Amino acid sequence: MTMKVYLSGEIHTDWREQIIEGSKDLDVAFSSPVTNHAASDDCGVAILGDEPNKFWHDHKSAKVNAIRTRHGIENADIVVVRFGEKYKQWNAAFDAGMAAALGKSLIVLSQPDHQHPLKEVHAAALAVAEEPRQVVEILNYVLSGKLP
Repeated sequence: MTMKVYLSGEIHTDWREQIIEGSKDLDVAFSSPVTNHAASDDCGVAILGDEPNKFWHDHKSAKVNAIRTRHGIENADIVVVRFGEKYKQWNAAFDAGMAAALGKSLIVLSQPDHQHPLKEVHAAALAVAEEPRQVVEILNYVLSGKLP
């Protein structure tokens, strides 16, 4: 049976591509939020109509994006949440919380210097990795029982 993995979080680096490429020989299907920043920011008004107030502009997009995010997390066997270096990813923390609340297997991908600010998120995770390669190794181990 194909394992479904949802890749959530930071969109400014190629971590998703590294995991997908490293997992090409595994029986894994990946999904993720929309990673085109402009599309994600503007999907609500592009689909549902303009909003002169930025709050409502963002509100519409957040709700449209939430349809995809909820579907991806609810249907995943494993949720990987990446916290990048440059920006505070409030959405990633929310996704990690949602995954934990749904009882999903959660892998957090973050930098060592984020250990303290992410301590509660790390505590909810079944694994905390620092490199995309480690996520691939976890997926391989879970599927095959083989160590790297």
